Amino acid sequence: MDKTTATLAATVRDNGEGEQRWFCGGGVFTWKATAQETGGAFLIFEDVLAGGKVTPLHLHPDADETFYMLEGEILLHIDGHERRLGAGGIAILPRGVPHAYVVTSPKARMLCFQTPGGGEGFYLDASEPVSPNAPGGVVDMDRIRTAAVKTGAIEILGPPPFPQP
Repeated sequence: MDKTTATLAATVRDNGEGEQRWFCGGGVFTWKATAQETGGAFLIFEDVLAGGKVTPLHLHPDADETFYMLEGEILLHIDGHERRLGAGGIAILPRGVPHAYVVTSPKARMLCFQTPGGGEGFYLDASEPVSPNAPGGVVDMDRIRTAAVKTGAIEILGPPPFPQP
């Protein structure tokens, strides 16, 4: 049996380095390590989130997701339970676990890890390159749903499970 081994190069990115994209759900993320760069093992991006940003209730059928909070605070809804997560905290969400979050501080910043790293298509379809013409802070749930269905990387289960302001 012929085995082909992909040759991977080292990836080094300093603070502020990496492609930046405006996510239609309210924030800017920066690719730190892509699935292509890690041989599909994982994806890491830094997410700078506006206060009030909220996600729909969703799950990732084929990837585990981990949040490491760098600053600010979010309220997590995990499989029917709520928990606050602040700077220095970590949340590990196994594939298939329903979850959502809302940013409860004026701003938050976190590292997001997905293993394996196959969910990039969703984030690309639900975002725009950062530019002066990038859309404002309005969450585009229709675009999020469309990207989810197209890529299969996430499954939308329902609206955000938090009270509306």
